[in-house]
Amino acid sequence: MSSEREEGTALQLDFDKLEKASAAARGILPVAVQHADTHELILVAYANREALEHAIKTGNATFWSTSRAELWEKGATSGETFELLEVRVNCEQNSLLYRVRPRRGNICHTKNRAGEPRNCYYRRLNLETMDLEFIDP
Repeated sequence: MSSEREEGTALQLDFDKLEKASAAARGILPVAVQHADTHELILVAYANREALEHAIKTGNATFWSTSRAELWEKGATSGETFELLEVRVNCEQNSLLYRVRPRRGNICHTKNRAGEPRNCYYRRLNLETMDLEFIDP
């Protein structure tokens, strides 16, 4: 699965993501996902009550897919699953932090040039040119 948005250098932020999935976006909270060992931010996803309960019950990081309107168990198709170690709640109880450990040591469904999965935050914004620069090409 590759696209210009995932592999390009042009900034194409999807500010309308939740609006496009408005029915699927009801009753969800943002979830920051952190690698328990490295403390890296791995990804940001969403959870509804069902996803949170499933994650706690199975010990697998599980989210609510706003684009597919269904439970999304991270890595179910790619094999890059995350063991859920801890769930933290912010002060206003309107976002969650999942502390996880990747089971195979890999993180993202995208791959670098060597064909290895990488961290989902593999590009940074050049603040002068507003272009994206690859950290893990």
